[in-house]
Amino acid sequence: MKFEPANKRFLRIAKGPIETPVYLLDESLIEENMKVLSYVKERTGCKVFHALKAYASFATFPMMSQYLDGTCASGLNEAMLGRREFGKEVHSFSAAYREDEIDQIVKYSDSIIFNSFYQLRKYGKTVKKSEVEIGLRVNPGHAEVSTDMYNPCAPHSRLGIVHSIFKKEFPKLKGIVDGLHFHAMCQQNSDVLKRILKSFERLYGEYIKGLKWVNFGGGHHITRDDYDIELLINLINSFKHKYGVQVFLEPGEASVYNAGVMISSVLDIVKNRTEIAIMDASAETHMPDVLLMPYRPHILGSGAKNEKEYRYRLAGPSCLAGDTIGDYSFDKPLKRGYKLVFTDMALYSIVKNTTFNGINLPDIAVIRNGGKIDVVKKFGYLDYRNRLS
Repeated sequence: MKFEPANKRFLRIAKGPIETPVYLLDESLIEENMKVLSYVKERTGCKVFHALKAYASFATFPMMSQYLDGTCASGLNEAMLGRREFGKEVHSFSAAYREDEIDQIVKYSDSIIFNSFYQLRKYGKTVKKSEVEIGLRVNPGHAEVSTDMYNPCAPHSRLGIVHSIFKKEFPKLKGIVDGLHFHAMCQQNSDVLKRILKSFERLYGEYIKGLKWVNFGGGHHITRDDYDIELLINLINSFKHKYGVQVFLEPGEASVYNAGVMISSVLDIVKNRTEIAIMDASAETHMPDVLLMPYRPHILGSGAKNEKEYRYRLAGPSCLAGDTIGDYSFDKPLKRGYKLVFTDMALYSIVKNTTFNGINLPDIAVIRNGGKIDVVKKFGYLDYRNRLS
């Protein structure tokens, strides 16, 4: 079979009979990302867990689980999904655990990471009785995330125990703690990790002796073309040699980076100072990070606002006045019924979408190895109704 570049494949499928809106995941591209992550594992002996908060479409988990060590979860439902669908280790962290859920979370987890000494004291004995390992999340004292919304180390952040509290309380409870966890990155390269590790070791290095593992968290864009994998490998190996602990990584975006798109159709074109194409996909409901981050998703074949001859503002069908995807230009005029392909939509779109306005969620489809398109999920009225009273 002749090799077909991914973008051409997505555009070809968009021109076909596929119904929209649809999240279209390419399993072969996800597998390429898995191979990169597996390479890091082979060179370092570290463990790599997929972060369910970024991507939880379990239709591709049978393939992903062949490469990774398990999943990391942010609460009970993710822990259950990780255990039942991925079928390997589950490592759970929550800013605060609910008393009526902790027993179930322990049941489905291999480690529980606490965000405060209060929660460690409250639940630590319960966890230890189940032979589940215990971790503490700490603030490493350094981050380079420019948007505070996504910066776990921003001033007043609730995530991670600060050093001034840690140094007073940890010696009293060290005997029941198996590992430390930090997370301070967002879509960043390994040079950022190098500087974070320097700060982390300065603050917490003296406490690592006797622990089993240190979790370097997520935000590592390992599968990006310009990512310095060799530096990451050297950092992990040096850290393991220095402290004698296992190292965990928990990438989320890197697992499915550039491996999925959303295909959306033009419903109508209206004019108010500019041409406005109303899509059957919504920024508010189907790609919320477009408004939250904010950012402008790329569309295959499009240009910047004034780059090409035909210019449009793309917007969603919801009643939110600001449901705007962005300003784009095209070589040819758009027409009602045209399908557009939004790139890199596997991550943080499917897991965060909503049914605001009663708008249907997009279908989820997977391009299997060999090219077959498998529509694994369709949504309708009952999905909207059943999440309401």
